[in-house]
Amino acid sequence: MIYQYTINGVPVQSGDIICTTDGKPDLLPGEFWRLIGRLLPGEVDHIVIYTGPEARFVEAGGRGVSTFEMPGGSWASEHLLRERATLVDTFYGVVSPLKSLKPSTAEERRMREEIVEYCLAQVGKPYNLNFLDPEREDAFYCSQLAYKAYQRHGICLNTGRGMPDLLGSEKIVYPQEIWDGFYHRCGK
Repeated sequence: MIYQYTINGVPVQSGDIICTTDGKPDLLPGEFWRLIGRLLPGEVDHIVIYTGPEARFVEAGGRGVSTFEMPGGSWASEHLLRERATLVDTFYGVVSPLKSLKPSTAEERRMREEIVEYCLAQVGKPYNLNFLDPEREDAFYCSQLAYKAYQRHGICLNTGRGMPDLLGSEKIVYPQEIWDGFYHRCGK
């Protein structure tokens, strides 16, 4: 089933990708995550996939692949410190990679369902610290999870736009390249 939700004023559907910026001012764990975010190119530091129903999301984070709920229609990560292993981030926007394919309504529905099924089937797997190996499926980092889910449908989220001056970095699937490479909507 395909679910719809609105987060920070932006409508999302099951399978859409939520982009966030690490950190939040005036909160100690938020400041820590802002420092971590500076290690990545661009403004987008983290990727989360909307699954539904209601306010349910899946991510690869400090606890590996897990689900969480962000009720109320606002991205309020400071209220989920325990559930998200102290990850504090700020909503940036939503990416909808399927828009690039322009599938029929039935095909889009099938693809969204399969993307969500794939992501939820990975829940419980550990975090992938080897960013240079996005092809593995026994562990995931945030953007790798979305990359593998969409790859099954012929959409490559690894656009190679990461850090061109760093040898080997073209293998890494950076959150910013997902934002830059596909149809997106900014948050409020």
